[in-house]
Amino acid sequence: MDAISVRTLALVVAVLVVLLPPVSPNSEGDALYAFRRSLSDPENVLQSWDPTLVNPCTWFHITCNQDNRVTRLDLGNSYLSGHLVPELGKLEHLQYLELYKNNIKGTIPAELGNLKSLISLDLYNNNISGTIPPSLGKLKSLVFLRLNDNQLSGSIPRELVGVPSLKVVDVSNNNLCGTIPTSGPFEHIPLNNFENNPRLEGPELLGLASYDTNC
Repeated sequence: MDAISVRTLALVVAVLVVLLPPVSPNSEGDALYAFRRSLSDPENVLQSWDPTLVNPCTWFHITCNQDNRVTRLDLGNSYLSGHLVPELGKLEHLQYLELYKNNIKGTIPAELGNLKSLISLDLYNNNISGTIPPSLGKLKSLVFLRLNDNQLSGSIPRELVGVPSLKVVDVSNNNLCGTIPTSGPFEHIPLNNFENNPRLEGPELLGLASYDTNC
């Protein structure tokens, strides 16, 4: 290769380095470790979460696919306390987010609406507050949405009506208000999955009442 070709190649490489955005070789591990740092873990269930490894697929409670992308996070009933972090929204191949029966507080990050592969979101039996993010309406593969037994407030986002895959919705035992959706997947959700929300009124009468009544 002559000197001109070498200089040309070096120039092309330099341009690519400048133009291409930096990509972490372990971006999913970085996102999960950000979550780890937000948690108190008295039972050391996260002891194997070593951020220096190539990927998080060998960590306990993590499942990956054949391409080493994280598909499951299973930390239900693990005595964890702390809060959810926006970085969880970077796990674009995640299908199951299982964090039920812990002591997680704070709000549900809107960034969870970026989890386009998510099938199950189980956050029940925690101390989560704030509102249900309308961004969850972007989860077009979601089947199970269990947010019961928390401290959630506000209305049930009507964006969820546009998630045809939804089969199970449980928001009972919260502080929700407004009325219960009746269209789309909500047509088949039993009313007891909405009970014990003192300010949540009965099923909305389409065209006759504003859904945010009493909110």
